[in-house]
Amino acid sequence: MSDTGTVVAMEPQDQPVAAITPMELLQRAVDSGADVDKLERLMGLQERWEASEARKAFVAALSAFKADPPTVTKTRKAGFDSKSGGARTEYIYATLADCVNVIAPALAQHGLSHGWKTSQAEGRITVTCTLTHRMGHSEEVSLTAGADATGSKNPIQQVASTVSYLERYTLLAITGLAAEGQDDDAEGLVEMISAEQKETLIELIKETRVDSGKFCEHFGVPYIDQLPAARFEQAKRALEQKKRQQQGAK
Repeated sequence: MSDTGTVVAMEPQDQPVAAITPMELLQRAVDSGADVDKLERLMGLQERWEASEARKAFVAALSAFKADPPTVTKTRKAGFDSKSGGARTEYIYATLADCVNVIAPALAQHGLSHGWKTSQAEGRITVTCTLTHRMGHSEEVSLTAGADATGSKNPIQQVASTVSYLERYTLLAITGLAAEGQDDDAEGLVEMISAEQKETLIELIKETRVDSGKFCEHFGVPYIDQLPAARFEQAKRALEQKKRQQQGAK
């Protein structure tokens, strides 16, 4: 009402329109008696929508985890005498328990959890670490190595040592973490990228203007040449995708 007592008509305010989800479309189709083919198409659409939402939730959760990452400190000392009578080898490392006890609770705060699966073929041991969000989306990283024949381990201990090592480093790799301190307990165990592969990555990093430090941090390695060979293709694809995106934006 105006100051003169005249009723003034108010313009209706635009109300935000809520997006209709595939599940709502599916329910409407069921209520209207839609045929089976249409219902199946809508069910497929719903499944793809749920998968997309789960993937986005996974990315958001992992980003939040990395924004305030836990610190894994190497405190355990170990060493062994060379079988050939050479100098004794000593190193410092974080145990598998050290990594899990720090990382698992931090992941859980963001609805993430991890697990491993192990396989053997032709004398090589492969460990895959899977990171899963509570909404169902998961991603995985695999590393492969031979049995750890250092020291005086028996065959079973050699396999167990490699599995433990690979479990540690696949967990660190998939979460984008790196243990503090010198990374010196991997020598001879996991195959690293070749000099040619290193040059390929460096060239792509230069072309895309990616910060090499952030690249290493993302893959959980202190230096590019310490990237496991098993992760070369993944790193290369990521940089090539970045390059295509930059070219498309021009």
